[in-house]
Amino acid sequence: MEFPAILSEFLKENNLTRTEFAARIGVKPSQVSEWLKGKAKPGYDNLRQMSLAFGISADYFLGVKEDY
Repeated sequence: MEFPAILSEFLKENNLTRTEFAARIGVKPSQVSEWLKGKAKPGYDNLRQMSLAFGISADYFLGVKEDY
């Protein structure tokens, strides 16, 4: 599964808006929109923040693991 689909699924499963997700990881909502559209991918620092903010392995966001 590609990152946009992984992120979209994560947002739906956790009942999060783009704005809420962005605030939790310290980026602008527009950045999250770019990720969801597949126009950009998060770098190391953003993946690290996602992992820390939600207490899950970065492997989930990388598509290595199917569950968190």
